[in-house]
Amino acid sequence: MPMYRARIAGTGSYLPEKVLTNFDIEKLVDTTDQWIRERTGIERRHIAADGEFTSDLAFQATKKALLAAKMNADEIEFIILATVTPDQPMPNTACILQTKLGLAGIPAIDVSAACSGFIYALSIADQFIRTGMYKNILVVGAETIHPFVNYKDREICILFGDAAGAFIVSRAAPDDPNTIYSTHLRAEGSLGDLFVLAGGGCRHPINQESIEQGHGYMKMKGREIFKNAVRTMSSACQLALETNKVGIDQVDWLVPHQANWRIMEAVANHFNFPKEKVVSVVHEMGNTSAATVPVAFDMAVKDGRIQRGQTILLTAFGAGLTSGSALLRY
Repeated sequence: MPMYRARIAGTGSYLPEKVLTNFDIEKLVDTTDQWIRERTGIERRHIAADGEFTSDLAFQATKKALLAAKMNADEIEFIILATVTPDQPMPNTACILQTKLGLAGIPAIDVSAACSGFIYALSIADQFIRTGMYKNILVVGAETIHPFVNYKDREICILFGDAAGAFIVSRAAPDDPNTIYSTHLRAEGSLGDLFVLAGGGCRHPINQESIEQGHGYMKMKGREIFKNAVRTMSSACQLALETNKVGIDQVDWLVPHQANWRIMEAVANHFNFPKEKVVSVVHEMGNTSAATVPVAFDMAVKDGRIQRGQTILLTAFGAGLTSGSALLRY
């Protein structure tokens, strides 16, 4: 069986119009704009409008990715949507997106790996392209997180926003050097209690008791999350570099999960990587979980930082605990 290579044919992103600034957060909890910026780098986050759901955000990002790839929706053969905030438990949000795109029959799945979800979804797409099963796959990271944020919890509410990012992943021509080199995934379930959204599953189904106990809101042990985020993303990046025999000095851009600028800075410091070559848009959107990597990547493409032929290292970390990396030439 021949083995193929995958390339990023086009990217797109979408941020909802409503903006929640640090000054808005000041009115909700005991904090200040300066405190938030100094500790996270975040200045604002975007919030989905009433009646605007994860599938809607994903649809908007997908339309832009298709335009960038110069493709029609009916050329998509598979939809992989990374999210921990689906429109509903079932049917999955990828199927809802499929309908909004006017498609029928093609497979459509959700991937749940929290903030690492997009890297996981990209890895799955890469394997299907490599084996020749599909030629064009839509990979989306989309989240509508704000309904699960307790705006009385200062540690949580300053961080999160809503967004979606999309890649069209396609089979590369045999002579195309701009391909995905490799992806690397990892999970450490024993540390899962560090970041939890307990409500909505069979353990804590939606009922009055679950609501009263606060299971519908995210809960995080921030200090431990910070430490493990730096450790696991650095490890995932190191594995990508070693696997492909690529030096960190050969990487044009590092696109890390946009959780907190200090985390991104610490990962860069681990490799003595120049801060000016770290793509950071965390000030604009905060932590949008599975959407951060594709949104940051797309923004850097649109503003001219990321260009064709450059070597890009992606990495993410999330609840699970999950982590991963992808090394590619764009």
